Amino acid sequence: MLSRLGVYFKEMYPLGQRFGLAIIYFFEIYFILLLNVGIADFSLGIQEFVGVYTIFSFLMILRIADDFKDYEHDMRLFSDRALPSGRVYKSDLAYALAFIVVSSVSLNFIFMNNFYWFLFLYIYGTLMALWFFQKSKIQQSLPLALVTHNPVMMILNIYILTFVCYKYELPLISWPTVLLAFTMYFPSLIWEVSRKIRAPRDENDYVTYSKLFGYKRATRFVRNLTLIDIVTNVILLWNISLIGVVVLLVNVVWMTVQFQQFIEEPTRFVLKERVERYTYITEATMVIAVVVHLLLLRV
Repeated sequence: MLSRLGVYFKEMYPLGQRFGLAIIYFFEIYFILLLNVGIADFSLGIQEFVGVYTIFSFLMILRIADDFKDYEHDMRLFSDRALPSGRVYKSDLAYALAFIVVSSVSLNFIFMNNFYWFLFLYIYGTLMALWFFQKSKIQQSLPLALVTHNPVMMILNIYILTFVCYKYELPLISWPTVLLAFTMYFPSLIWEVSRKIRAPRDENDYVTYSKLFGYKRATRFVRNLTLIDIVTNVILLWNISLIGVVVLLVNVVWMTVQFQQFIEEPTRFVLKERVERYTYITEATMVIAVVVHLLLLRV
């Protein structure tokens, strides 16, 4: 079983890479919030580790749940993946899922100050796995699947924000918390839509937003979301790094040009790849700006 799970995680959820991303995700929200409210004296301990583990494990649960939910669909369109191909068994993933859930629930109950928000996150995730008891409707509608499933990333952000607010006695609803909830949510929404935008000649049986709404309309929607997202990033980074703000603005200008080029000629490149590059640069800029600012505070 362990060898089969090793194959699965290598292909579908690389453990080292995803744990690193969980660290970045958690502490990006953690430090940007504190720096925006003028707190520079941090205390890190077991709670922060549990928070990172919760992000890492919850995203793993979503990955496994998606493979269970989409098993029949993947058997037809993605038969080379680990589960449909038989290189990992459903029972293997069920055991892994049980361990992840039990460990995450136990750690949050024992150590975290926002256990009820953790339960809210897990309840929402469970409802997602059950298609909100409306599988026949949601499964057949890509937009409905988006509006019911994608908000889980916002709830994940709120889980982190509530922990930080309770620990440092900050108000749950404030300008920085609202901005952070959205600025860390938009990239997942942008990526989710952009990965399902294709040039007309590349369409197949797979349902995409470009097939439903036309590639131009879908691309303009993602472009507008990107412009809204960059505004939230700039506001949050303004008092942390003006150099970082400049990098963000240059990056969004480049991405806007890419959107226009794709609208004019969709066969020039795959839009998702350009969006991913833009997102990596944006998030790297935010992280580096925070790290540099923290180092300067210690000088």
